[in-house]
Amino acid sequence: MLELSLDKRQLCDIQGRLFELALKEGYDSSVFMEAFMNSHAAECLDDTYDRLQWAGEEYILEELEEETAGVLKKGGELFSREIMYWSGYVYRYWHYYSGETSREIYKIADARTMEECWMGFHTLDVEMAIDDLKEICRQRMEDIPEPVDC
Repeated sequence: MLELSLDKRQLCDIQGRLFELALKEGYDSSVFMEAFMNSHAAECLDDTYDRLQWAGEEYILEELEEETAGVLKKGGELFSREIMYWSGYVYRYWHYYSGETSREIYKIADARTMEECWMGFHTLDVEMAIDDLKEICRQRMEDIPEPVDC
Protein backbone atom coordinates (compact mmCIF):
# COMPACT_ATOMS: atom_id res chain seq x y z
CA MET A 1 0.00 0.00 0.00
CA LEU A 2 1.21 3.45 -0.94
CA GLU A 3 1.95 5.72 2.02
CA LEU A 4 1.02 9.25 0.97
CA SER A 5 2.60 12.24 2.63
CA LEU A 6 0.36 14.68 4.47
CA ASP A 7 0.72 17.17 1.58
CA LYS A 8 -0.47 14.62 -0.97
CA ARG A 9 -3.36 13.50 1.21
CA GLN A 10 -4.37 17.16 1.54
CA LEU A 11 -4.29 17.55 -2.25
CA CYS A 12 -6.56 14.50 -2.59
CA ASP A 13 -8.96 16.15 -0.15
CA ILE A 14 -8.76 19.53 -1.90
CA GLN A 15 -9.56 17.89 -5.24
CA GLY A 16 -12.48 16.05 -3.64
CA ARG A 17 -13.76 19.34 -2.23
CA LEU A 18 -13.23 20.98 -5.65
CA PHE A 19 -15.54 18.42 -7.22
CA GLU A 20 -18.10 19.04 -4.44
CA LEU A 21 -17.83 22.79 -5.04
CA ALA A 22 -18.54 22.30 -8.75
CA LEU A 23 -21.72 20.49 -7.73
CA LYS A 24 -22.63 23.26 -5.29
CA GLU A 25 -22.13 25.81 -8.09
CA GLY A 26 -24.52 23.78 -10.22
CA TYR A 27 -22.12 22.65 -12.93
CA ASP A 28 -23.09 19.61 -14.97
CA SER A 29 -21.06 16.87 -13.27
CA SER A 30 -19.88 14.99 -16.36
CA VAL A 31 -18.95 18.16 -18.21
CA PHE A 32 -17.07 19.50 -15.18
CA MET A 33 -15.17 16.26 -14.61
CA GLU A 34 -14.09 15.98 -18.24
CA ALA A 35 -13.09 19.64 -18.43
CA PHE A 36 -11.11 19.49 -15.20
CA MET A 37 -9.32 16.20 -15.84
CA ASN A 38 -8.17 17.48 -19.25
CA SER A 39 -7.26 20.97 -18.05
CA HIS A 40 -4.07 22.85 -17.41
CA ALA A 41 -5.23 23.20 -13.80
CA ALA A 42 -5.18 19.39 -13.43
CA GLU A 43 -1.73 19.31 -15.06
CA CYS A 44 -0.53 21.76 -12.43
CA LEU A 45 -1.81 19.48 -9.66
CA ASP A 46 -0.06 16.53 -11.38
CA ASP A 47 3.25 18.39 -11.35
CA THR A 48 5.87 17.74 -8.68
CA TYR A 49 5.43 21.30 -7.43
CA ASP A 50 3.16 24.06 -8.65
CA ARG A 51 1.71 27.10 -6.91
CA LEU A 52 -1.82 25.87 -7.66
CA GLN A 53 -1.22 22.95 -5.29
CA TRP A 54 -1.27 25.42 -2.41
CA ALA A 55 -4.48 27.09 -3.49
CA GLY A 56 -7.88 26.17 -2.15
CA GLU A 57 -10.67 24.63 -4.15
CA GLU A 58 -12.34 28.01 -4.74
CA TYR A 59 -9.24 29.40 -6.43
CA ILE A 60 -8.72 26.23 -8.49
CA LEU A 61 -12.34 26.44 -9.70
CA GLU A 62 -11.81 30.08 -10.69
CA GLU A 63 -8.71 29.08 -12.65
CA LEU A 64 -10.65 26.32 -14.39
CA GLU A 65 -13.55 28.65 -15.19
CA GLU A 66 -11.13 31.09 -16.84
CA GLU A 67 -9.28 28.33 -18.69
CA THR A 68 -12.40 26.64 -20.03
CA ALA A 69 -14.44 29.80 -20.72
CA GLY A 70 -17.86 28.68 -21.89
CA VAL A 71 -17.26 24.92 -21.56
CA LEU A 72 -18.65 24.45 -18.06
CA LYS A 73 -22.43 24.63 -18.00
CA LYS A 74 -24.89 24.97 -15.20
CA GLY A 75 -27.66 22.44 -14.87
CA GLY A 76 -27.68 19.18 -16.74
CA GLU A 77 -26.84 16.02 -14.84
CA LEU A 78 -25.78 16.52 -11.24
CA PHE A 79 -24.16 13.59 -9.43
CA SER A 80 -24.51 13.29 -5.66
CA ARG A 81 -22.12 15.09 -3.33
CA GLU A 82 -20.65 11.72 -2.29
CA ILE A 83 -19.94 10.67 -5.88
CA MET A 84 -18.32 14.01 -6.64
CA TYR A 85 -16.06 14.00 -3.58
CA TRP A 86 -15.09 10.35 -4.04
CA SER A 87 -14.32 10.85 -7.74
CA GLY A 88 -12.14 13.89 -7.12
CA TYR A 89 -10.29 12.18 -4.29
CA VAL A 90 -9.76 8.94 -6.22
CA TYR A 91 -8.58 10.72 -9.37
CA ARG A 92 -5.88 12.61 -7.39
CA TYR A 93 -4.85 9.53 -5.39
CA TRP A 94 -4.66 7.57 -8.67
CA HIS A 95 -2.05 10.00 -9.98
CA TYR A 96 0.14 9.40 -6.92
CA TYR A 97 -0.48 5.64 -7.02
CA SER A 98 0.34 5.09 -10.70
CA GLY A 99 2.16 8.20 -11.92
CA GLU A 100 -0.40 8.60 -14.70
CA THR A 101 -1.55 12.09 -15.61
CA SER A 102 -5.07 13.31 -15.00
CA ARG A 103 -5.68 13.23 -18.75
CA GLU A 104 -4.55 9.59 -18.96
CA ILE A 105 -6.61 8.63 -15.92
CA TYR A 106 -9.75 10.19 -17.40
CA LYS A 107 -9.34 8.10 -20.57
CA ILE A 108 -9.48 5.00 -18.35
CA ALA A 109 -12.28 6.09 -16.02
CA ASP A 110 -14.50 8.87 -17.29
CA ALA A 111 -17.27 10.58 -15.36
CA ARG A 112 -19.88 7.99 -16.30
CA THR A 113 -17.62 5.14 -15.13
CA MET A 114 -16.99 6.86 -11.81
CA GLU A 115 -20.70 7.51 -11.32
CA GLU A 116 -21.62 3.91 -12.20
CA CYS A 117 -18.89 2.37 -10.01
CA TRP A 118 -19.28 4.56 -6.93
CA MET A 119 -21.86 2.38 -5.21
CA GLY A 120 -19.72 -0.75 -5.33
CA PHE A 121 -16.31 0.88 -5.01
CA HIS A 122 -16.60 3.74 -2.51
CA THR A 123 -16.14 1.44 0.48
CA LEU A 124 -13.05 -0.26 -0.99
CA ASP A 125 -9.49 0.69 -0.22
CA VAL A 126 -8.62 3.45 -2.72
CA GLU A 127 -5.90 1.39 -4.38
CA MET A 128 -8.24 -1.58 -4.79
CA ALA A 129 -10.86 0.70 -6.34
CA ILE A 130 -8.26 2.05 -8.79
CA ASP A 131 -7.10 -1.46 -9.72
CA ASP A 132 -10.72 -2.50 -10.27
CA LEU A 133 -11.41 0.59 -12.43
CA LYS A 134 -8.38 -0.27 -14.56
CA GLU A 135 -9.63 -3.86 -14.88
CA ILE A 136 -13.04 -2.62 -16.05
CA CYS A 137 -11.28 -0.59 -18.73
CA ARG A 138 -9.24 -3.63 -19.82
CA GLN A 139 -12.40 -5.74 -20.07
CA ARG A 140 -14.21 -3.07 -22.09
CA MET A 141 -11.26 -2.76 -24.45
CA GLU A 142 -11.30 -6.50 -25.16
CA ASP A 143 -14.58 -5.92 -26.96
CA ILE A 144 -12.96 -3.29 -29.24
CA PRO A 145 -10.84 -4.67 -32.12
CA GLU A 146 -8.34 -1.80 -32.25
CA PRO A 147 -5.74 -1.38 -29.47
CA VAL A 148 -6.56 1.23 -26.82
CA ASP A 149 -4.36 2.16 -23.85
CA CYS A 150 -5.82 1.65 -20.41
